[in-house]
Amino acid sequence: MWNTCWQCGGYRPDKRIDPQGPTAICPECGHGHCFQQLPLLLVSGASGAGKSTVCHALMGRLTQVVLLDSDNLWQPEFNKPDDNYSAFFETWLRMCKNIGQSGRPVVLFGAGVGVPSNLESCIERRYFSTLHYLALTVDDEVLIERLQQRPAWRQSGTEAYLAEHVQFNQWFRSRSALESPAVELIDTTHIPPTTTVKQVAQWIRETMAA
Repeated sequence: MWNTCWQCGGYRPDKRIDPQGPTAICPECGHGHCFQQLPLLLVSGASGAGKSTVCHALMGRLTQVVLLDSDNLWQPEFNKPDDNYSAFFETWLRMCKNIGQSGRPVVLFGAGVGVPSNLESCIERRYFSTLHYLALTVDDEVLIERLQQRPAWRQSGTEAYLAEHVQFNQWFRSRSALESPAVELIDTTHIPPTTTVKQVAQWIRETMAA
């Protein structure tokens, strides 16, 4: 689906959505066209919680959805904390919206995408029926150990990096139930990666069935 109106040619990502179609209506000329308003599933967690491991393990195994890692589109120009990285999140929502027009919802893995306030206020959010959030968490000591064992080129063992992701991990543990929508949690501390993969796959299937 394009943000360019098929009738007047205006570029308007802020189309009005009529859920009865669902139809996206151009605010400039009133032209509306039907589209598939699918759910978007988001799997998050601090660096080291197991997101990438699960994403890679599920590739090719869940054919009813499209699995993507948000790191695939990261570029230095997106590193703008002053506006809460809004261009990065809008770009990913636009990508997922367009991919969804093929008829398969997207499951997007990434750290920041698991914070509802990062996505729920985005312009592109209107094109999804529902956003479902899941976060992987882990005990802080285990998280630190995992990050310190990564290759040196990733620079994930620095004091600043460790502190940032320990804090993010704690945020999920303390705030997930208070968010709107709430963020479901899977604690990966005492379970092997294969079990985490199975639990995430089960969450995806149950969410899609619901």
